[in-house]
Amino acid sequence: MSAAKKQFDGPTPEEKIVAGLIELMEAGIAPWRKPWAEDGCSGHHVNLLSGHQYRGSNVILLTIGMHVRGSVLPYWCGYGEAKKLGITPKKGSKCAYIVRPQLNRYVEEGAALADGSKADPNIKEWMAFKPTAVFNANDLEGATPEGIKKLEELIKLCKFQAGYQVKPEPERLENAEAALKSWKVPVSFGGNQAFYAPAIDRIQLPERSAFNTPAAFCATWAHEAIHSTGHHSLLDRDQKGKFGSKSYAREELVAELGAVLICDRLEIGSEIESHAAYLSHWIGLLKKEPKILFQVMRDANAASKLIWPEELQAPLQAPVGQIPMERPRLVVGM
Repeated sequence: MSAAKKQFDGPTPEEKIVAGLIELMEAGIAPWRKPWAEDGCSGHHVNLLSGHQYRGSNVILLTIGMHVRGSVLPYWCGYGEAKKLGITPKKGSKCAYIVRPQLNRYVEEGAALADGSKADPNIKEWMAFKPTAVFNANDLEGATPEGIKKLEELIKLCKFQAGYQVKPEPERLENAEAALKSWKVPVSFGGNQAFYAPAIDRIQLPERSAFNTPAAFCATWAHEAIHSTGHHSLLDRDQKGKFGSKSYAREELVAELGAVLICDRLEIGSEIESHAAYLSHWIGLLKKEPKILFQVMRDANAASKLIWPEELQAPLQAPVGQIPMERPRLVVGM
């Protein structure tokens, strides 16, 4: 047991994240799936105070967090930074967690050499992720009249910026399809199944008319594209598992969450119609190995960056002169 668990005698943030996810899946919900909205609600997850857009695995964690709260506002902030503005969490509200990268470094003293000198020290570096608590805008309130006004203004600003930035749906869908077509793995259309065939390195999709919406067509394409990144010539994930096996469930979860990240970047939503949720398999997997969720998110993030890197996303900001108020000058993390 870690020192943190001994001190607080309760579940760690990582355990809370997994437990909340399992609870939703046991209710028959895949809480990472969501449509895309054009009214400033839903859309990209951003820091309420700075406007900073959350990226990588945090998109998945906050999408799940929004679902838990039944919120449509993808705006978040930490307790300390909100308190400085007279904004506090409502009584009984619970935080969500994001993860922040943390570089760890260990210097191992060099071994003694025959001449009495020492070899150069061996430096080991590895990346870990530190859970950080954030609160959703729906769970906040002003502690003072000034805080109430500030909270209203910040939510209004976030909606304004999101509404200005978002492109019309036909343009977003056209751009999304062009982005998916640019991925190097070839696609065949026809039949009634969507799948990736590693043996021939090819994606198979039904015709677009088989899907209820163009967004679902693109989201399913993104799912299969993520599968294709596991080919031995690319990220070399285990894709030999049969349905019901641990490796099969793991790979399907990588594809599900990787598609969420791509669809968030392309602003089309991640409601996949042509895939069963495999919820019972994922529940069993996470109950047996809770830490596998963070390994899967890492793999999903790496896969999504191969297909459509975060750097290709346009920054979320309104044009100078059209922002209705200034944001507070606070330093925030990712």
